[in-house]
Amino acid sequence: MDNRRMLFLINPHAGKAEIKGKALDLIDLFVRGGWEVTVHTTQRRLEIADLLPRRAGQYGLIVCSGGDGTLNETITGLMRCPPEGRPPVGYIPAGTVNDFASSLGISKNMHEAAATILSGEPFLCDVGAFGDRYFSYIAAFGAFTDVSYQTPQQSKNLLGRAAYFLEAILRLPAVKAYRMSVTHDGETVEGEFLFGMVTNATSVGGFKLRAGANISMNDGLLEAVFLRNPKSALEAQALVGAVLRQEYDSEFVTAFRTTRLTVRAEEKVPWTLDGEFGGTARQVRIANCPRAIRVITAPARTPAENA
Repeated sequence: MDNRRMLFLINPHAGKAEIKGKALDLIDLFVRGGWEVTVHTTQRRLEIADLLPRRAGQYGLIVCSGGDGTLNETITGLMRCPPEGRPPVGYIPAGTVNDFASSLGISKNMHEAAATILSGEPFLCDVGAFGDRYFSYIAAFGAFTDVSYQTPQQSKNLLGRAAYFLEAILRLPAVKAYRMSVTHDGETVEGEFLFGMVTNATSVGGFKLRAGANISMNDGLLEAVFLRNPKSALEAQALVGAVLRQEYDSEFVTAFRTTRLTVRAEEKVPWTLDGEFGGTARQVRIANCPRAIRVITAPARTPAENA
């Protein structure tokens, strides 16, 4: 790599603010690795997404440290650059969930993640497009997703743990369900759904998707799961059981893999993108952007995954 300039983006408030005590060590590691490091600490939401279209082309490597929201901003900013102007991305997890890192085998230990950036290889990774926005691993709506942005840090780890929290949520007196249609690959599914997610990851909140399925983060496909609204306590119990057992052929679970889908609802639906509030919409088009971003991962990843 000829350009040895690195832009190191740091969210000092991510997770338990662990990065504050380790930033100098990480910078020193990168400098000793031959990089000329420029550090930028974030001061406001969406700052990185606004910054990168103007500055990404000046650097040979972008490194970000923060939670999934920080990574989302980084990828969003790079996707707003022309493909030839997108440097590789190194990720140092500093949040509370870090599903993207888990799916790519990136260590949650900051020093190990930094070492991987120095010795690793670019992995061509798919990115999800959500209207004119992007997500690195998940777009979701419905039951319990709002806690991830209403309680910024304390509840981040709830996002995605549908199997473990669904039973308690269904006992609440008012669970909001949305009447909608979901169109993909020439097929339309209609109904009332209390939760839906479209993901590019192999796990969400520690919950493995489709055990045994050949899910990859660069296969050009999105994994979609929609949970129907149960009409009785018996149906609620059946839904919980289906999710816990990962029975995606259940009458209460609609699941499929696709390159793109359109969701239309009778009212505006609040969405979350990578754990952050993604706005409200009655209709949204979601698509896979295949192999759009180069993420530095450990060399142990197989050539077939990066072919």
